[in-house]
Amino acid sequence: MYEDGVTMLKQYPPQGDATDKQASNAFWLDLLDPTPDEVAAVEKQIGASLPSLGALSEIETSSRLRRNGDTLFLSTPSAARRPEEAQATPPLGFVLSKDRLVTVRFMQLQTFDAVEKAFSSGEGAPQSSFEVFILICEEIVDRVADILEHLAKDLNLLSVDVFRSEDPKGHHAAHANRILREQLGKTGRLGDRLSEIRDGLRGLARITTYTAQQTEHWSESALKPRMASICQDIHSLIEYEEQLSNKVQFVLDALVGLIGIAQNDLFKVLTIVSIIGIPPTLMAGVYGMNFKYMPEYDWSWGYPYAWGVIILSALLPLVWFKAKRWF
Repeated sequence: MYEDGVTMLKQYPPQGDATDKQASNAFWLDLLDPTPDEVAAVEKQIGASLPSLGALSEIETSSRLRRNGDTLFLSTPSAARRPEEAQATPPLGFVLSKDRLVTVRFMQLQTFDAVEKAFSSGEGAPQSSFEVFILICEEIVDRVADILEHLAKDLNLLSVDVFRSEDPKGHHAAHANRILREQLGKTGRLGDRLSEIRDGLRGLARITTYTAQQTEHWSESALKPRMASICQDIHSLIEYEEQLSNKVQFVLDALVGLIGIAQNDLFKVLTIVSIIGIPPTLMAGVYGMNFKYMPEYDWSWGYPYAWGVIILSALLPLVWFKAKRWF
């Protein structure tokens, strides 16, 4: 079936056109943003209902993991980067039985493209629905590992910039504040991306563990070590993601502290300026009074004297602050 030239329902091994008779030998049906007609056709073929986008988005464990006879209904958040126009990454749905795997997704994913290419590799092509499911999980794990490595590199570079950059002062303060804001934004984006990956990994861990438990009686014992390896890899990735999340929080706390220091420096300057301005204001007020008898009015050097007192009253607090190393 096609929409704007893009196949929305694919079957593997490839059977030609997606008719019921030809698709009867396919053990993997992949639905990408399916239409109601496609959903109805596949439900009729497999004899079970397919989950909608709303059903896949449910967060209860009973909604994400359930069994009906020998058929498993699984759903998990996706660790893929969400589309720019979307508020969240659409989840993934799996309907797995001994004879067939049906995947339901609502965005293009390179993971599924890689599994699709495996069917053209000859002897290495998957031979069962369970093997396809394992291959999809392996591809997801490999790609999430690559993403985490890339994020770890970005986080290390950001950490170096935050803690080892020179301390710009004086007329560079505005530039420093702009850099801090940019670093704060990068940290927030890294934390948001790690949060998406965390949800995807934990969801994948749930469905793989559940599937491993529910498929123990299946005859494909050769695939069970691969499933066990997937569970171990996911656990290690979850631990690694937690380390990165802790480091993101550490960098975030440091940035907030640096921003607080920058604000304190600004208030310190304003405080010093205001204090320095008090004595000259007092002197100017004294010599601005219009009393009749003020001896300085008759001095020939009265005006320079008043200026000298005002300037000296400003310099003395400044020297004292400098001696205290307040700036």
